[in-house]
Amino acid sequence: MRLSRYFLPLLRDDPKEAEIVSHKLMLRAGLIRQASAGIYSWLPLGFKVLHKIEQIVREEQDRAGALELLMPTIQPADLWKESGRYEAYGKEMLRIEDRHEREMLYGPTNEELITAIFRDAVKSYKDLPRILYHIQWKFRDEIRPRFGVMRGREFLMKDSYSFDLTVEDARKSYNKMFVAYLRTFARMGLKSVPMVAETGPIGGNLSHEFIILAETGESEVHCHKDLIALEPPGADIDYDDDLSPIVDAFTGKYAATSEKHEAERFAKEVAEKDRVTARGIEVGHIFFFGTKYSEPMGARVQGPDGELITVQMGSYGIGVSRLVGAIIEASHDDQGIIWPKSVAPFDVGLINVKVGDAATDRACEDIYAKLEAAGLSVLYDDRDERAGAKFAAMDLIGLPFQLVVGPKGLASGEIELKERLTGARHSLTFESAFNRLLTSQAETKRDAS
Repeated sequence: MRLSRYFLPLLRDDPKEAEIVSHKLMLRAGLIRQASAGIYSWLPLGFKVLHKIEQIVREEQDRAGALELLMPTIQPADLWKESGRYEAYGKEMLRIEDRHEREMLYGPTNEELITAIFRDAVKSYKDLPRILYHIQWKFRDEIRPRFGVMRGREFLMKDSYSFDLTVEDARKSYNKMFVAYLRTFARMGLKSVPMVAETGPIGGNLSHEFIILAETGESEVHCHKDLIALEPPGADIDYDDDLSPIVDAFTGKYAATSEKHEAERFAKEVAEKDRVTARGIEVGHIFFFGTKYSEPMGARVQGPDGELITVQMGSYGIGVSRLVGAIIEASHDDQGIIWPKSVAPFDVGLINVKVGDAATDRACEDIYAKLEAAGLSVLYDDRDERAGAKFAAMDLIGLPFQLVVGPKGLASGEIELKERLTGARHSLTFESAFNRLLTSQAETKRDAS
């Protein structure tokens, strides 16, 4: 993509309305623009990142055996009245009436609707277990939307729902999602720590939040340092195996959000040298809530003995749009964003430092064509701007690599390859730089597979 033809409205200074790093950088780097309080338009660069995150989430859900569907954003209020949550949910729910004066709502979550779908379609235990998911925009009317996409009113969410015959089977589904979440966040370059959490309006008696540590995190978290060092399962994980040893390893030592923190227990169970108290950002939340929805809504199946059995359920959420902000909070510097390779909007930025110089233009066109032909996505800065402005723009948007081409380097047969993460600069022949980029691409693909 040529930057001269792209839509990338950059800002020089931090917007006054932005309080945290991710909000400032998402506005400055042209990822989003605010439509109203807590509601954002996603511009081309931000939308590419959002789509990459969404795809990683989808791939790991599919790998775990979940099945994708799509439910509507507008739901009938009658379903929520069946579960008893319509009045209990409070003012965060946006309630509306259609032209026929039927009560409707803009779904903040989908437990009721998915339960109704399952109830009307599944009648036998032979059709269990099932995990169904979708990735869809949701709305919660936050009283104080702030921090950009980190606490917005409209957000993109992956929510999945499990249906099982017994509590033991339901725990197996819970463990599948637990492990899938560890892999999902690791593929995005994030180190997540599962922590015991409140169930909130979803309900239930078992719940974990997946927290990434960041200095600008929204809440205080406490855990054993060994949990941070644990590596997630590899791509060869078999989700039909017993996953409890993995879950036990990640939950066997103290870890809790501030809402569930027990200071005395923390001091007793964790040696002082092993205690970590830090700021964290929630990026995922999973729940087992048994028959909280299936019982009042009549989601039952015929068991092996012919008796009707109320199904056991769980729900599992990932804030897809929130993850864009969370990744930036965890990966940035004074110059701008540093995208992990797996979610970067482009693989490499190509900078022509002297547009109009025939040799430089010709070399850039040749490099651009070869990179694209090799399957690398390239943002080519072909604008007639100062070199300094081009360097600043590339650092701000945070692509993993920059290729800098100018008359001086070309005279000696070299171009400059800059690594955004480390800041390291290498003067190389194009072939050497090209091979490094291909190696990086292969590593990213290998991690994904």
